[in-house]
Amino acid sequence: MRQAPSIDAWGGGGFRVSGLWRPGSLLILDDVAQAWPASDLAALTPGDFAQVMASRAAVEFVLLGTGLTQGLPPREVRDALKAAGIGLEFMSTEAAARTYNIVASEGRRVAAALIAV
Repeated sequence: MRQAPSIDAWGGGGFRVSGLWRPGSLLILDDVAQAWPASDLAALTPGDFAQVMASRAAVEFVLLGTGLTQGLPPREVRDALKAAGIGLEFMSTEAAARTYNIVASEGRRVAAALIAV
């Protein structure tokens, strides 16, 4: 049975995931939470999503947390994910964390890429 991690809290430069504090930005892929080196929306590149694109069979779409406010990811990122057949939803990190919890609880195959706030 699937055991998707839950995002319990965010802020202070990190996230509490399933009760464990994780400093920095966060990538949840295939139900595994891991550090993500991204720290600035404008600096994102397709390479920041290489793991996601390599796991496209396990991912319907990516929830991108863009920081304190919603922002548009660089065109190269949007185009690369589209070419890989992976949907992209972007919103503030707070909204993305809440949305991830709902979508994961529904059993959807979602990745979360969250810039720490």
